[in-house]
Amino acid sequence: METKEIFEIPLSGVNSEHCALIVDKILGKNSDIVSHKVDFNNEKAVIEFKTNSPNLGTVVKDIRAIGYDVVTAKHSFPILNMSCASCAVSVESMAQSQKGVIHAAVNYANAEAFIEYIPGIADLHAMKAAIQSIGYDILIDQTEDAHALKEEIYEQKYSALKIKTTWSVLLSIPTVVIGMFFMQMPYANWIMMLLSSPVVFYFGKDFFINAYKQAKHRSTNMDTLVALSTGIAFLFSAFNTIYPEFWYQRGQHPHVYFEAAAVVIAFILLGKVLEEKAKSNTSSAIKKLIGLQPKTVIVVHDGGHEMEMPIASVKVGTILLVKPGNKIPVDGEVISGNSFVDESMISGEPVPVEKNTGIKVFAGTINQKGSFKFKAEKVGSETILAQIIKMVQEAQGSKAPVQKLVDKVAGIFVPIVIAISILSFVVWMIFGGDNALTQALLAMVTVLVIACPCALGLATPTAIMVGVGKGAEQGILIKDAESLELAHKINAIILDKTGTITEGKPEVVDDYFLSADPENKSVLLSIENHSEHPLAEAVVRKLKAENVQPVEIEKIESMTGKGIVAVYNNHQYAAGNAALLSDKNIELPSSLQQKITQWQQEARTVIYFSKNKEVVAIYAIADKIKETSQQAVKELQALGIEVYMLTGDNAHTAKAVADQVGIQQYKAEVLPGDKSTFIKTLQSQGKVVAMVGDGINDSQALAQADVSIAMGRGSDIAIDVAKMTIISSDLQKIPKAIRLSGFTVRTIKQNLFWAFIYNLIGIPIAAGILYPFWGFMLSPMIAGAAMALSSVSVVSNSLRLKLAKL
Repeated sequence: METKEIFEIPLSGVNSEHCALIVDKILGKNSDIVSHKVDFNNEKAVIEFKTNSPNLGTVVKDIRAIGYDVVTAKHSFPILNMSCASCAVSVESMAQSQKGVIHAAVNYANAEAFIEYIPGIADLHAMKAAIQSIGYDILIDQTEDAHALKEEIYEQKYSALKIKTTWSVLLSIPTVVIGMFFMQMPYANWIMMLLSSPVVFYFGKDFFINAYKQAKHRSTNMDTLVALSTGIAFLFSAFNTIYPEFWYQRGQHPHVYFEAAAVVIAFILLGKVLEEKAKSNTSSAIKKLIGLQPKTVIVVHDGGHEMEMPIASVKVGTILLVKPGNKIPVDGEVISGNSFVDESMISGEPVPVEKNTGIKVFAGTINQKGSFKFKAEKVGSETILAQIIKMVQEAQGSKAPVQKLVDKVAGIFVPIVIAISILSFVVWMIFGGDNALTQALLAMVTVLVIACPCALGLATPTAIMVGVGKGAEQGILIKDAESLELAHKINAIILDKTGTITEGKPEVVDDYFLSADPENKSVLLSIENHSEHPLAEAVVRKLKAENVQPVEIEKIESMTGKGIVAVYNNHQYAAGNAALLSDKNIELPSSLQQKITQWQQEARTVIYFSKNKEVVAIYAIADKIKETSQQAVKELQALGIEVYMLTGDNAHTAKAVADQVGIQQYKAEVLPGDKSTFIKTLQSQGKVVAMVGDGINDSQALAQADVSIAMGRGSDIAIDVAKMTIISSDLQKIPKAIRLSGFTVRTIKQNLFWAFIYNLIGIPIAAGILYPFWGFMLSPMIAGAAMALSSVSVVSNSLRLKLAKL
């Protein structure tokens, strides 16, 4: 009889009966669900499943596919005791199987698991116990000290690993010397057994313990290969040492391989030391970012006295003092003093930025010569620095599409290697002649030793980690590995005009009123106050500078991509672009046409203001083109990328801007939905399309694009939707991001090539395929060295990305 279980799943956006019916309908199509009820008042779904371990990931995916969401938590958790790619696959599988877990992705290179789960359903402690049961561990502590704890544990394990390696090497050297040069000395075998025993069963005990835990769960990993190979070699040698008569009676010499067992352990441990050292360098970018936040701050209390306090004590509204050379601890706004601040670690821009009263400052940036006081506005995880660190960590932990194939290979790699080693043993036993058993054991052990799933597991994530880190250092935030892998394929890019090509700081440079009624300006101020568009903000700044006072608007409606219509004192008003006038059948007086044409030819945007279907005023707004935009467009075109500009502005202004920056293909008076449609058209032609934007009106197009790029000074919605963010809003960073993608993908391909080639060539040679032709048998000791170096070479190749010139 099946066990049924009921879950309460928190929803987001399901706040009406209509929404509830839509979600209810999609849940009804899931065959694993027995019954379900959607409560829109409390925004939750009560679902009864057929089993007590349902696939909640499918439910969440279905709900998100129809435009709603499930409230989940996303965190990166450090994983301990992983030794190869197969380990990562095992941990990921175990985490994914836990109740309430929606998605789990384990990165072997940075030893972290990115897990999305439903807080009220998932039990992190149960997940920890499950992962511990298969020989690994997970740190579920989410406090600010979690990173420090991870680093402390890593340092302890790294120190212990170095001690094990040192002793293993010291004991292996005399074992090898005796085994190769002094085999005839008295008690040689007994001495070698004595020297190799602690290497295999003490310094190498973790291989055997982890292999046993894997076996209990019918799983295998690299520890399984090491334990089998060294265990077989040692036990066979021990038998021959203790009972040599068994072979003498059969006319054969009792061979021993103590030196092989000891050296294999020593080489693998040495390889691990080198690998861990190299892997720590791949995450240097995130360590730099974390190191940007100071531990203490100078708080200015009421009355003006100063006190040095821990950064954790800072709250929103706290007044802080920043002295020359100090790191700014949190985000805030300068209230007194002035200085220049180095923001290069966040924006990638080398020139210090002037800061004075009213200017924003950001955590992690470095004050130069002056001192100033500022009020804290964002603290802890809310600061830009914290958000950058989180985004970089998640991106480094994400998986590129090619990694999914590698994971599948890693999942079956060890069982296949064990099968090949057994086959080698059988073939040698049949065709090996007088020394069949010795050769068979040698071939089997060597195959087990030389096989390396680690190199496969490290090939992609190490390159991704270095690539994402290098991007962050350049002020390019990459949200996931998929976008980094895809960016180099871009052959069409669409640029929004305002805030992307231009500064995004429009200012009113001229105006013309047909009516002198002062009430018109008050109504216009009130209307534009309801808009978040940069052009509306420019009009608001202009009117406020003229000391215009707002009025209470009776009715207001936003017309997406066109403007706003409103009612005040029974009069109908409209403020927006030419498309709005056309929609509302508002005629443009011929007396204004010449002035409008002149403004548009000067690359100025025209805003129209009407009352009762008569235009009463027009505004000319100019937005300066960024100094780097023209050069960025040239660089993109030099990369063979077609550059398009889409704007809601008029055709004259669009043409003037396009001509100035060298864009031949542009479209004017485009609505937000039209941008998305245009992207679909390009995609239908087989193009890989990137969209670059900064506003809420770009979010739909950003979501449609293959690669979406947001300007860092744009809206939160655009940044949230986009897969990449340019912190400084400098368009020249985009060609750099594309080149970085190319370098990263090339490195991944090189790594995977060498990892596969190493195993494809190494395993047959280890099995003895060359013996019939040249009498060559590979020594297990050499196989161990090759196995250790294969992982190190892959990581070292990834580290070369740090030297790439973008």
